Amino acid sequence: MNVQPSASEPAAVAAVAVPEAVPALDTAGPKDPGPGPGRGTALVPIVLVVAGGLSVQFGSAVAALLMPKAGALGVVTLRLAAAALILLVVCRPKLRGHSRADWGTVVAFGVAMGGMNTLFYQALDRIPLGIAVTLEVLGPLALSVFASRRLINVVWAGLALVGVVLLGGGGFDRLDPVGVAYALGAGAMWAAYIVFSARTGRRFPQADGLALAMVVAAVLSLPLGIWESGAKLTVPSTLALGAAVAVLSSVLPYTLELMALRRLPASTFAVMMSLEPAIAATAGFLILNQALSTTDALAIALVIGASMGAVRSQTGARQPGARKKKG
Repeated sequence: MNVQPSASEPAAVAAVAVPEAVPALDTAGPKDPGPGPGRGTALVPIVLVVAGGLSVQFGSAVAALLMPKAGALGVVTLRLAAAALILLVVCRPKLRGHSRADWGTVVAFGVAMGGMNTLFYQALDRIPLGIAVTLEVLGPLALSVFASRRLINVVWAGLALVGVVLLGGGGFDRLDPVGVAYALGAGAMWAAYIVFSARTGRRFPQADGLALAMVVAAVLSLPLGIWESGAKLTVPSTLALGAAVAVLSSVLPYTLELMALRRLPASTFAVMMSLEPAIAATAGFLILNQALSTTDALAIALVIGASMGAVRSQTGARQPGARKKKG
């Protein structure tokens, strides 16, 4: 994975236009793409991002199918452990030459990654996939709103809040309040993940920081997975499905999205990542038979719209000549 140093952050970093993350992602691709790219060439990074999103969410759907065999914590352990092994082999990160602050950052990144995955799979075990991802996205959205000083982002936050109220349908007990709490907790960890992912990307070359953080997350999840599932984790069919979840949900999407970031503006990439709840709802319907009501679909659409709006307003404010081009 020969990528630019600051592009070592996983693609989820750009789910919203977070101040620390977007500049780093902008360096992942050429500033000047050059004249005359064909329409087919221009569509390639778009296809890569969509493929990455499909891979993540359909991987989550496969994980939901695996939970009756291995448990939610067991699935997290299998996913993180397999992903860590694959990334260690592919990236071969260097262990020497890093400061104490570097290691502190990568450990914090790994803790955030492990917490995000653990909480999300606990939510997935209790509420539909599309709704779980929608609630989780609120974490990065809130981070973007709080980090921005623009009044327009308050509007986007209000729009997202309306979507959440609609999802509640008069009371989140309809959805299992524990599952909702886990999804919101996963969103908070996603916000922390974004911050430490950006910092890790600046401190470690290529994807070394990602590989090391994945190891930290896997080590932290291992006792929980063994406690819940024990010998079930050693069943060959369970191991195979766990490896498939790791490839679908971690290795493949990160690779595809990092490739896309070399040729796609970070703002465009971030807007596309805002579509994750819709992709998740589709995967839940096709694989898990989780149909959404009209109200749920509208709520998800509102949260997606709020995420897109926050991205566009934040990245638009970062273009210094954007307002001067009218004259």
